[in-house]
Amino acid sequence: MWSWIKRIFLLALCLTLLSAGSLGWYALNPLNLRSDPTQFSIKPGSSLKSATRQIVDSGVELNAWQFNLLGRLLGRAGAIKAGSYEIGGGITPLALLDKLTLGVVVQAELVFVEGWTFRQLRAALDADPDIRHDTAGLGDAEIMAQLGAAGRSPEGLFFPDTYRFGKGSSDLDVLKQAYAAMDRQLQRAWELRVPDLPYSDPYEALIMASVIEKETGQSDDRALIAGVFVNRLRIGMPLQTDPSVIYGMGEQFDGNLRKKDLRKDTPHNTYTRAGLPPTPIAMPGLAALQAALNPAKTKALYFVARGDGSSEFSRNLAEHERAVSKYQRRGKR
Repeated sequence: MWSWIKRIFLLALCLTLLSAGSLGWYALNPLNLRSDPTQFSIKPGSSLKSATRQIVDSGVELNAWQFNLLGRLLGRAGAIKAGSYEIGGGITPLALLDKLTLGVVVQAELVFVEGWTFRQLRAALDADPDIRHDTAGLGDAEIMAQLGAAGRSPEGLFFPDTYRFGKGSSDLDVLKQAYAAMDRQLQRAWELRVPDLPYSDPYEALIMASVIEKETGQSDDRALIAGVFVNRLRIGMPLQTDPSVIYGMGEQFDGNLRKKDLRKDTPHNTYTRAGLPPTPIAMPGLAALQAALNPAKTKALYFVARGDGSSEFSRNLAEHERAVSKYQRRGKR
Protein backbone atom coordinates (compact mmCIF):
# COMPACT_ATOMS: atom_id res chain seq x y z
CA MET A 1 0.00 0.00 0.00
CA TRP A 2 2.67 2.43 1.04
CA SER A 3 4.71 1.59 -2.05
CA TRP A 4 1.80 2.59 -4.30
CA ILE A 5 1.39 5.86 -2.42
CA LYS A 6 5.09 6.58 -2.84
CA ARG A 7 4.89 5.83 -6.55
CA ILE A 8 1.90 8.12 -7.04
CA PHE A 9 3.60 10.85 -5.05
CA LEU A 10 6.81 10.53 -7.06
CA LEU A 11 4.84 10.54 -10.32
CA ALA A 12 2.96 13.69 -9.27
CA LEU A 13 6.23 15.31 -8.24
CA CYS A 14 7.83 14.46 -11.56
CA LEU A 15 4.86 15.84 -13.51
CA THR A 16 4.96 19.00 -11.44
CA LEU A 17 8.68 19.45 -12.04
CA LEU A 18 8.26 18.77 -15.73
CA SER A 19 5.42 21.31 -15.97
CA ALA A 20 7.40 23.86 -14.01
CA GLY A 21 10.43 23.22 -16.18
CA SER A 22 8.37 23.53 -19.33
CA LEU A 23 6.81 26.79 -18.15
CA GLY A 24 10.20 28.10 -17.06
CA TRP A 25 11.65 27.25 -20.48
CA TYR A 26 8.71 29.00 -22.14
CA ALA A 27 9.03 32.10 -19.94
CA LEU A 28 12.71 32.64 -20.82
CA ASN A 29 12.75 31.85 -24.53
CA PRO A 30 12.32 34.61 -27.15
CA LEU A 31 8.97 35.01 -28.84
CA ASN A 32 8.53 34.90 -32.61
CA LEU A 33 7.40 38.22 -34.11
CA ARG A 34 5.96 38.69 -37.58
CA SER A 35 7.60 42.13 -37.73
CA ASP A 36 10.40 43.74 -35.75
CA PRO A 37 9.50 45.91 -34.00
CA THR A 38 5.86 45.04 -33.36
CA GLN A 39 3.40 47.55 -31.93
CA PHE A 40 0.10 46.79 -30.25
CA SER A 41 -2.39 48.50 -27.96
CA ILE A 42 -4.12 47.20 -24.84
CA LYS A 43 -7.57 48.62 -24.27
CA PRO A 44 -8.49 50.11 -20.87
CA GLY A 45 -10.01 47.55 -18.51
CA SER A 46 -8.47 44.56 -20.31
CA SER A 47 -7.92 41.36 -18.35
CA LEU A 48 -4.80 39.26 -18.87
CA LYS A 49 -6.80 36.92 -21.10
CA SER A 50 -8.14 39.82 -23.17
CA ALA A 51 -4.73 41.47 -23.38
CA THR A 52 -3.20 38.21 -24.58
CA ARG A 53 -5.76 37.99 -27.37
CA GLN A 54 -4.99 41.59 -28.45
CA ILE A 55 -1.25 40.81 -28.52
CA VAL A 56 -1.76 37.67 -30.62
CA ASP A 57 -3.95 39.63 -33.04
CA SER A 58 -1.10 42.11 -33.53
CA GLY A 59 1.23 39.43 -34.89
CA VAL A 60 3.01 38.01 -31.85
CA GLU A 61 3.23 34.21 -31.74
CA LEU A 62 2.22 33.87 -28.12
CA ASN A 63 1.03 30.62 -26.54
CA ALA A 64 -2.06 32.00 -24.88
CA TRP A 65 -2.53 29.18 -22.38
CA GLN A 66 1.05 29.25 -21.12
CA PHE A 67 1.24 33.05 -21.06
CA ASN A 68 -1.95 33.31 -19.01
CA LEU A 69 -0.75 30.58 -16.66
CA LEU A 70 2.57 32.40 -16.21
CA GLY A 71 0.76 35.63 -15.36
CA ARG A 72 -1.51 33.91 -12.83
CA LEU A 73 1.31 32.00 -11.13
CA LEU A 74 3.33 35.22 -10.75
CA GLY A 75 0.31 37.08 -9.35
CA ARG A 76 0.18 39.58 -12.21
CA ALA A 77 -3.09 38.67 -13.89
CA GLY A 78 -4.87 41.71 -12.44
CA ALA A 79 -2.06 44.22 -13.00
CA ILE A 80 -2.21 44.72 -16.77
CA LYS A 81 -1.81 48.40 -17.83
CA ALA A 82 -3.62 49.82 -20.83
CA GLY A 83 -1.72 51.73 -23.50
CA SER A 84 0.35 51.36 -26.65
CA TYR A 85 3.39 49.08 -26.56
CA GLU A 86 6.33 48.28 -28.79
CA ILE A 87 8.42 45.11 -28.59
CA GLY A 88 11.43 43.93 -30.54
CA GLY A 89 13.08 40.68 -31.44
CA GLY A 90 14.51 38.72 -28.54
CA ILE A 91 11.78 39.63 -26.05
CA THR A 92 10.70 36.74 -23.81
CA PRO A 93 7.22 36.10 -22.40
CA LEU A 94 8.51 37.05 -18.95
CA ALA A 95 9.91 40.38 -20.23
CA LEU A 96 6.65 41.01 -22.08
CA LEU A 97 4.70 40.39 -18.90
CA ASP A 98 7.00 42.84 -17.10
CA LYS A 99 6.23 45.50 -19.73
CA LEU A 100 2.49 44.97 -19.45
CA THR A 101 2.39 45.12 -15.65
CA LEU A 102 4.83 48.04 -15.30
CA GLY A 103 3.08 49.99 -18.05
CA VAL A 104 6.20 50.58 -20.17
CA VAL A 105 4.19 52.16 -22.98
CA VAL A 106 5.33 53.94 -26.13
CA GLN A 107 5.65 57.65 -25.41
CA ALA A 108 4.29 60.47 -27.56
CA GLU A 109 4.44 64.21 -27.00
CA LEU A 110 2.41 67.30 -27.75
CA VAL A 111 3.41 70.95 -27.50
CA PHE A 112 1.07 73.62 -26.17
CA VAL A 113 2.35 76.98 -27.42
CA GLU A 114 2.47 80.26 -25.49
CA GLY A 115 -0.28 82.58 -26.67
CA TRP A 116 -2.66 79.87 -27.85
CA THR A 117 -6.33 80.21 -27.01
CA PHE A 118 -8.27 77.28 -25.62
CA ARG A 119 -9.83 76.83 -29.05
CA GLN A 120 -6.37 76.39 -30.57
CA LEU A 121 -5.38 74.02 -27.78
CA ARG A 122 -8.44 71.86 -28.42
CA ALA A 123 -7.71 71.82 -32.15
CA ALA A 124 -4.19 70.52 -31.45
CA LEU A 125 -5.57 67.78 -29.21
CA ASP A 126 -8.21 66.80 -31.76
CA ALA A 127 -5.60 66.57 -34.53
CA ASP A 128 -3.15 64.37 -32.58
CA PRO A 129 -3.37 60.73 -33.75
CA ASP A 130 -1.68 59.38 -30.61
CA ILE A 131 -4.39 60.58 -28.20
CA ARG A 132 -7.71 59.01 -27.33
CA HIS A 133 -10.25 61.74 -28.01
CA ASP A 134 -12.55 61.50 -24.99
CA THR A 135 -13.47 65.21 -25.21
CA ALA A 136 -14.87 64.86 -28.74
CA GLY A 137 -18.36 66.36 -28.76
CA LEU A 138 -18.00 67.92 -25.31
CA GLY A 139 -18.45 71.64 -24.76
CA ASP A 140 -15.87 73.70 -22.89
CA ALA A 141 -18.01 73.72 -19.74
CA GLU A 142 -18.34 69.92 -19.82
CA ILE A 143 -14.57 69.55 -20.15
CA MET A 144 -13.94 71.80 -17.16
CA ALA A 145 -16.44 69.77 -15.15
CA GLN A 146 -14.54 66.59 -16.08
CA LEU A 147 -11.36 68.27 -14.78
CA GLY A 148 -13.00 69.11 -11.46
CA ALA A 149 -13.19 72.83 -12.27
CA ALA A 150 -16.89 73.25 -13.03
CA GLY A 151 -17.98 76.81 -13.66
CA ARG A 152 -14.53 78.11 -14.62
CA SER A 153 -13.68 79.58 -18.00
CA PRO A 154 -10.98 77.35 -19.55
CA GLU A 155 -9.14 80.24 -21.16
CA GLY A 156 -5.59 80.64 -19.87
CA LEU A 157 -5.83 77.86 -17.28
CA PHE A 158 -3.48 75.44 -19.08
CA PHE A 159 0.29 75.85 -18.99
CA PRO A 160 2.08 75.96 -22.36
CA ASP A 161 4.76 73.27 -22.39
CA THR A 162 5.74 69.96 -23.99
CA TYR A 163 3.66 67.11 -22.57
CA ARG A 164 4.67 63.47 -22.86
CA PHE A 165 2.17 60.66 -22.56
CA GLY A 166 1.62 57.04 -23.45
CA LYS A 167 0.10 56.57 -26.88
CA GLY A 168 -3.60 55.98 -26.54
CA SER A 169 -3.87 58.11 -23.40
CA SER A 170 -7.00 60.20 -22.94
CA ASP A 171 -6.88 63.84 -23.99
CA LEU A 172 -8.41 64.54 -20.59
CA ASP A 173 -5.25 63.18 -18.96
CA VAL A 174 -3.11 65.61 -20.97
CA LEU A 175 -5.42 68.48 -20.06
CA LYS A 176 -5.18 67.50 -16.39
CA GLN A 177 -1.40 67.70 -16.60
CA ALA A 178 -1.49 71.14 -18.21
CA TYR A 179 -4.16 72.42 -15.80
CA ALA A 180 -2.16 71.28 -12.75
CA ALA A 181 1.05 72.74 -14.22
CA MET A 182 -0.52 76.19 -14.66
CA ASP A 183 -1.84 76.10 -11.11
CA ARG A 184 1.65 75.30 -9.79
CA GLN A 185 3.41 77.92 -11.88
CA LEU A 186 0.87 80.62 -11.06
CA GLN A 187 0.98 79.95 -7.32
CA ARG A 188 4.79 79.95 -7.32
CA ALA A 189 4.93 83.23 -9.26
CA TRP A 190 2.28 84.75 -6.95
CA GLU A 191 4.33 83.88 -3.89
CA LEU A 192 7.36 85.64 -5.40
CA ARG A 193 5.49 88.78 -6.51
CA VAL A 194 6.64 92.29 -5.69
CA PRO A 195 4.44 94.17 -3.17
CA ASP A 196 1.58 96.57 -3.88
CA LEU A 197 0.46 95.21 -7.24
CA PRO A 198 -3.07 96.14 -8.41
CA TYR A 199 -4.34 92.53 -8.45
CA SER A 200 -6.80 91.17 -5.92
CA ASP A 201 -5.88 87.51 -6.48
CA PRO A 202 -3.72 85.18 -8.64
CA TYR A 203 -6.44 84.91 -11.29
CA GLU A 204 -6.21 88.64 -12.02
CA ALA A 205 -2.45 88.23 -12.37
CA LEU A 206 -3.10 85.40 -14.83
CA ILE A 207 -5.37 87.67 -16.87
CA MET A 208 -2.66 90.33 -16.98
CA ALA A 209 -0.04 87.74 -17.95
CA SER A 210 -2.18 86.64 -20.90
CA VAL A 211 -2.41 90.24 -22.15
CA ILE A 212 1.37 90.66 -21.78
CA GLU A 213 1.90 87.39 -23.69
CA LYS A 214 -0.14 88.63 -26.65
CA GLU A 215 1.36 92.13 -26.64
CA THR A 216 5.05 91.21 -26.45
CA GLY A 217 7.09 91.12 -29.64
CA GLN A 218 10.51 90.82 -28.02
CA SER A 219 11.24 89.18 -24.69
CA ASP A 220 13.31 92.18 -23.52
CA ASP A 221 10.18 94.36 -23.61
CA ARG A 222 7.99 92.03 -21.56
CA ALA A 223 8.64 93.54 -18.12
CA LEU A 224 8.30 97.11 -19.48
CA ILE A 225 4.96 96.28 -21.12
CA ALA A 226 3.86 94.84 -17.80
CA GLY A 227 4.99 98.07 -16.12
CA VAL A 228 2.90 100.16 -18.53
CA PHE A 229 -0.25 98.15 -17.88
CA VAL A 230 0.30 98.14 -14.11
CA ASN A 231 0.74 101.94 -14.19
CA ARG A 232 -2.54 102.25 -16.08
CA LEU A 233 -4.41 100.05 -13.64
CA ARG A 234 -3.12 102.07 -10.71
CA ILE A 235 -4.48 105.38 -12.06
CA GLY A 236 -7.69 103.92 -13.49
CA MET A 237 -6.63 104.44 -17.10
CA PRO A 238 -8.07 102.00 -19.66
CA LEU A 239 -5.61 99.35 -20.78
CA GLN A 240 -6.56 99.85 -24.45
CA THR A 241 -4.99 96.59 -25.55
CA ASP A 242 -5.89 95.44 -29.06
CA PRO A 243 -5.44 91.67 -28.47
CA SER A 244 -8.16 91.77 -25.82
CA VAL A 245 -10.53 93.55 -28.21
CA ILE A 246 -9.75 90.97 -30.90
CA TYR A 247 -10.38 88.13 -28.45
CA GLY A 248 -13.77 89.64 -27.58
CA MET A 249 -14.72 89.78 -31.26
CA GLY A 250 -14.28 86.03 -31.60
CA GLU A 251 -14.96 84.65 -35.07
CA GLN A 252 -16.11 88.09 -36.26
CA PHE A 253 -12.48 89.22 -36.44
CA ASP A 254 -11.31 89.06 -40.06
CA GLY A 255 -7.67 89.97 -39.48
CA ASN A 256 -8.18 93.72 -39.72
CA LEU A 257 -8.93 95.71 -36.54
CA ARG A 258 -10.87 98.88 -37.36
CA LYS A 259 -11.70 101.98 -35.34
CA LYS A 260 -15.36 100.91 -35.19
CA ASP A 261 -14.22 97.66 -33.56
CA LEU A 262 -12.46 99.66 -30.84
CA ARG A 263 -15.69 101.55 -30.14
CA LYS A 264 -17.97 98.48 -30.09
CA ASP A 265 -18.45 97.47 -26.48
CA THR A 266 -17.81 93.87 -25.42
CA PRO A 267 -16.74 92.47 -22.02
CA HIS A 268 -13.19 92.20 -23.40
CA ASN A 269 -13.03 95.66 -25.00
CA THR A 270 -10.40 97.44 -22.90
CA TYR A 271 -11.05 100.70 -24.78
CA THR A 272 -14.65 100.93 -23.63
CA ARG A 273 -14.17 99.32 -20.21
CA ALA A 274 -11.63 100.13 -17.53
CA GLY A 275 -9.64 97.51 -15.67
CA LEU A 276 -8.70 94.00 -16.66
CA PRO A 277 -10.77 91.91 -19.09
CA PRO A 278 -12.99 89.35 -17.33
CA THR A 279 -10.90 86.31 -18.35
CA PRO A 280 -7.47 85.59 -19.78
CA ILE A 281 -7.25 85.93 -23.54
CA ALA A 282 -4.65 83.19 -24.14
CA MET A 283 -2.23 80.81 -22.42
CA PRO A 284 0.62 82.85 -20.90
CA GLY A 285 4.04 81.29 -20.57
CA LEU A 286 6.23 81.39 -17.49
CA ALA A 287 8.03 84.58 -18.56
CA ALA A 288 4.72 86.43 -18.96
CA LEU A 289 3.57 85.24 -15.52
CA GLN A 290 6.80 86.48 -13.98
CA ALA A 291 6.54 89.83 -15.78
CA ALA A 292 2.96 90.35 -14.59
CA LEU A 293 4.04 89.78 -11.00
CA ASN A 294 7.43 91.49 -11.27
CA PRO A 295 6.87 94.41 -13.68
CA ALA A 296 9.61 96.87 -14.52
CA LYS A 297 9.61 100.12 -12.59
CA THR A 298 8.82 102.70 -15.25
CA LYS A 299 6.91 105.97 -15.66
CA ALA A 300 5.76 104.99 -19.13
CA LEU A 301 2.04 104.90 -19.88
CA TYR A 302 2.21 104.17 -23.60
CA PHE A 303 4.05 101.99 -26.08
CA VAL A 304 4.01 101.51 -29.83
CA ALA A 305 5.54 98.84 -32.06
CA ARG A 306 8.66 99.93 -33.94
CA GLY A 307 8.13 97.39 -36.69
CA ASP A 308 11.06 95.16 -35.78
CA GLY A 309 9.35 93.34 -32.93
CA SER A 310 10.44 95.84 -30.28
CA SER A 311 8.41 98.70 -28.76
CA GLU A 312 8.91 102.41 -28.14
CA PHE A 313 7.79 103.51 -24.66
CA SER A 314 6.46 106.96 -23.78
CA ARG A 315 5.61 108.74 -20.53
CA ASN A 316 2.87 111.00 -21.87
CA LEU A 317 0.47 111.36 -24.77
CA ALA A 318 2.56 113.95 -26.63
CA GLU A 319 5.61 111.66 -26.66
CA HIS A 320 3.42 108.77 -27.71
CA GLU A 321 1.88 110.66 -30.62
CA ARG A 322 5.35 111.55 -31.89
CA ALA A 323 6.34 107.87 -31.63
CA VAL A 324 3.19 106.81 -33.48
CA SER A 325 3.94 109.31 -36.24
CA LYS A 326 7.54 108.14 -36.45
CA TYR A 327 6.74 104.45 -36.66
CA GLN A 328 3.45 104.90 -38.58
CA ARG A 329 1.46 102.77 -36.21
CA ARG A 330 -2.05 104.01 -35.63
CA GLY A 331 -4.46 102.69 -33.04
CA LYS A 332 -1.72 101.64 -30.60
CA ARG A 333 -1.02 102.81 -27.09
